[in-house]
Amino acid sequence: MHPAHVQPTSASLPGLPATRRIILDDLRVSASIGMLDHERQARQALRIHAEFDTDASRRVDDHDIGTVLDYRLLRAALIEEATQAHTDLLETLVDRTLARILRDFPTVLHARIRICKPQAFEDCAAVCIEQARSQPPA
Repeated sequence: MHPAHVQPTSASLPGLPATRRIILDDLRVSASIGMLDHERQARQALRIHAEFDTDASRRVDDHDIGTVLDYRLLRAALIEEATQAHTDLLETLVDRTLARILRDFPTVLHARIRICKPQAFEDCAAVCIEQARSQPPA
C-alpha cells in the first residue's frame, strides 16, 4: 500500500533545509548554436543535463502534482531556451537558461546545467559547459 502523503526522505545538514533533486539527464535537442559559418547554416545536436534542488520540507500529496515541482515544465523551459533563437556561445546559452530557471521557478533553490555539443570534435565525445547558480538570498 502506497501512502497518499509522502514525507521528504532527503537528509539535510543541521540548519539547512531538506532538498529534493530533480534531474533531467541527457535531454536531446537540435539547436542553432555556434560562431563558425558551418554552425550558423545548420542546426546541431545538443545534450542537456540539468539538476534542480527544491525544498523538500513541504508535504507531498501523491494525488496532487501541485505539491511538487512539475518536471515537465522544467523540461519545456530547457527546450525553449535552447531552440528559440540562434546563440553563438554555449556559455551564453547556459547562463541564459540558468537565469530563466531561477526567475520562472522560484521553488528551485539551486540549479546546475551542463550543455554539450557532441559533434564539436571528432576525437572527443562532446564539448560541454557547466554552470551552477542559487536563488539570491531572500
